[in-house]
Amino acid sequence: MSTDGELPQNLPLFLTDSDVAKLSDWPEAIRAIRAAYSAADDEARTPGRIFAQSEREWMRIMPSVPGSGQLFGAKSIVGSFADGLRVSYLISLFDKDTADLVALVDGNRVTGLRTAATSAVGASTLVPQRPLRVGVIGSGFEARSHLTALSHLVEFAGIRVFSPTPSNREAFAREFDGVSGAAAVAVGSAQEAAEDADLILCAARSRDESPTLLSEWVGPNTAIVSIGSTTPAQRELPADLIGRAAVVVVDTYDEVVNGSGDMIAARADGVDVDSVVVTLNAVLSGATQIDPEQGIRIYKSTGSGLQDVVVAEMLLNRARAEGIGTVLPVGIVTTRK
Repeated sequence: MSTDGELPQNLPLFLTDSDVAKLSDWPEAIRAIRAAYSAADDEARTPGRIFAQSEREWMRIMPSVPGSGQLFGAKSIVGSFADGLRVSYLISLFDKDTADLVALVDGNRVTGLRTAATSAVGASTLVPQRPLRVGVIGSGFEARSHLTALSHLVEFAGIRVFSPTPSNREAFAREFDGVSGAAAVAVGSAQEAAEDADLILCAARSRDESPTLLSEWVGPNTAIVSIGSTTPAQRELPADLIGRAAVVVVDTYDEVVNGSGDMIAARADGVDVDSVVVTLNAVLSGATQIDPEQGIRIYKSTGSGLQDVVVAEMLLNRARAEGIGTVLPVGIVTTRK
């Protein structure tokens, strides 16, 4: 504690959920993610997430000091089971030079924006530069946001989508029909969506936590985006498919390798996980080269505070330029130590 604290010269800005909706921009989010993962890698900048919990409440903190940009901070996720499950997200941003609180951002929509933008950047390192046949497993928010983000970096030759509810997969096909000039069709099984695809997007939660994609459906030179196994209990890809992979690109090494149910199960099944896993940073920096035509190539993500902070900074910059957001009437004290 200190009594000589200074209030910031500029009061913090608050961005509501509706502000974030107005400011969201796929190309800008993709650029922010690419810049962040192209910067020099330093694990201390983005440590693992921090958990606190009781029987009724839980809190997760995801901090990051990005190598790119002017801001650093954290996303806080809090949940309560007092009335069902209620969850809220808040991103706090601080200036790297002054340590002043610069902004508070409702993180609800940011999570989806940063996840899909990072997946698009990751997938772009795994696929050849030609029109691709895309298979989609899932038709919900994650499937829609990921395919939209991918469309900014990947050209589609055709899209096949499966989800268990026929009306949902048919609506998805109508929504994406004609993207990149490609036809989108709903199909009757995950196998039909996956077979002969150049790129498979897995974006459907398994109700019994069994894999949603089987190895025998996947061709020998296929790229896969896997985003649905972010905790030790969750499953999306089978161990034998990971065992066939030429490379697995991850957004965060420790959390994917040691915190994803898919990778834990693969290691338990005898797969040499460490020999195939590389970080997105290593690929974008040129330290690791990937042949985008050969072998099964997988992008796996658990998400990180780095993604939240850099995308939130992008949104803040757009908010300032467009005069969007609410200037808070007060700020917090910054002290000299």
